[in-house]
Amino acid sequence: MTDNILDNIHINFDSGSLWIMNLVLSLVMFGVALEISISDFKPLWLKPKALLVGLCGQFILLPALTFLLVFAIEPLPSIALGMFMVAACPGGNISNFISYLSKANTALSVSLTAIATMLAVIMTPLNFHFYSMLYEPSSNLIQDISISPVEMIKLVFLLLGLPLMLGMYVNHRKPKIALKMAKKLKVVSLVFFICLVFIALYNNRVIFMDYIFYVFWIVLIHNLVAFSTGYSLGRIFRLPEDSLRSITIETGIQNSGLGLLLIFTFFDGLGGMALIAAFWGVWHIMSGLILAAFWNRKSVAKETIA
Repeated sequence: MTDNILDNIHINFDSGSLWIMNLVLSLVMFGVALEISISDFKPLWLKPKALLVGLCGQFILLPALTFLLVFAIEPLPSIALGMFMVAACPGGNISNFISYLSKANTALSVSLTAIATMLAVIMTPLNFHFYSMLYEPSSNLIQDISISPVEMIKLVFLLLGLPLMLGMYVNHRKPKIALKMAKKLKVVSLVFFICLVFIALYNNRVIFMDYIFYVFWIVLIHNLVAFSTGYSLGRIFRLPEDSLRSITIETGIQNSGLGLLLIFTFFDGLGGMALIAAFWGVWHIMSGLILAAFWNRKSVAKETIA
């Protein structure tokens, strides 16, 4: 692709919709946190290997491999920035659900989501800024935009950190009420958030359709790299099958909703970035469900043989 229109256009998303998306993402995180208690972490503190492997894959290996992928395929600078943004985000909010369907270690999945979310307040802006500046084409583009990593940290804390702490506090004080709230709140807010992403894509469908095949293959390969990163790392450290599945899912299901909000807030919906994050948000649901169906069927087959 020779032209650079995606590096110069901005996805249309008005400020009112952006505020709603901010609120909905916070509610999604609050809904996830309502099901998390301090006791969930205790078994993992006693045997922390799986937890450390998952966090390493999430915040160290995936961003580094994303950089190598970008270096190899040389996408448009704004596309590269979108890939760095997605790779820098913590695990997605549906990862726990996908882990449950996959017969994975759900306690590990929930713990990874919680801890990765807390670390993301620092690690997401740090990883994004580091790799964006390391790759010269995206570095030239990001210097023209001039963002503040400190402001990004503040926003990530408000979107993820604060709702996580509030949700866990409610669970600690009123566990029964928290579980009842979580079932309804998590589903409704997640559906609402997905609808907002689709509205953003629909309002910019001309741009999206022009670049759908270019973006599709990049997202598909990038998502495959993410799943493979978690799976390979789990194999290297000889983790049990259920923990291996959780780490694979947590590394492959990224919180692209957070990435999309950061893109709209700090980059004014920069074309390539927004399309990568938005399409990732749609695709990783599909790829996660396909993987869950495969693993679920595999587990059922083993149980039948046994």
